[in-house]
Amino acid sequence: MTTRRSFLQQAGLAGAAAFLSPSIITTALAQPAKISKIGIGLFTLREQLTADVNATIQRVAQIGYNQVETYYGYPGKYEVKGFWGLEAKDFNALLKSNHLTSPSGHYNVTEFLSSGDDKVLKSHIETAATVNQKYFVIPALPTDIRANGTLDDYKRMAGRFNQAAELCRKSGLKLAYHNHNFEFKDQGNGVTGYEILLKETDAKLVGFELDIFWAVNAGLDPVMMFKKNPGRYKMFHVKDMDKSDKAVFTEVGAGRIDFKSIFAASKLAGLDYIFTEQDIIKKEPYESITESYNYIKKNLI
Repeated sequence: MTTRRSFLQQAGLAGAAAFLSPSIITTALAQPAKISKIGIGLFTLREQLTADVNATIQRVAQIGYNQVETYYGYPGKYEVKGFWGLEAKDFNALLKSNHLTSPSGHYNVTEFLSSGDDKVLKSHIETAATVNQKYFVIPALPTDIRANGTLDDYKRMAGRFNQAAELCRKSGLKLAYHNHNFEFKDQGNGVTGYEILLKETDAKLVGFELDIFWAVNAGLDPVMMFKKNPGRYKMFHVKDMDKSDKAVFTEVGAGRIDFKSIFAASKLAGLDYIFTEQDIIKKEPYESITESYNYIKKNLI
């Protein structure tokens, strides 16, 4: 409960902040967010999920993960609102029985982004709400924009994001966009498509899920990204990069990415959730995700 004394103290701090330089404010915010739960992007285990969704979710929970991030389980089959053979409500029950939650999900909305047809988008939003997700994530842009997108294309995508975000808001969800590396291509005069997405979207409605691997792969410094657009990065994909080959994925903590400095600035980023992810695994999958989990738990949160 806010007392008169605490209110005055808070008001005093707010007033003092008005006289502080931006650098001092940034320094004050550059500290870890209070993240205590470790999630996993289920794309990492796509083969296991297809083979046996129940056993896969059980193993994830046994390792110690608290949260999962889904990805669209039925590409092209939008009449089935669910995941890996389970209807959304049954998948949600499976998560609950294993003491897991799913605060975020990736959904294929290419049709909406390309044409504005929101039928599939609305169906996916309904699915996300059934699983009690908080964030509805657009995982990538249409193929033609990925390959040859112009700044005008990115402005058009930002407009679509704002439209989708409004639909998400009506269902109690927030929209976020997950990057790869193509968005960071210099489109001329140092401007990138990613910067357009940040600038042209409504900060109150649209957040960003930073795939740390792809940002570093493109030559970006995540901490500098946070300083430039504080509060926009609601989720991290915690994915490491091989020490000798920047195109190769590896377990978190085994590669070259300095996650400690990135997590140290997570409050500045605006971080709500983290999900370890590895697109390609070269060892036994459950051994791999256990290694990443242990590193994060011991060193990053």
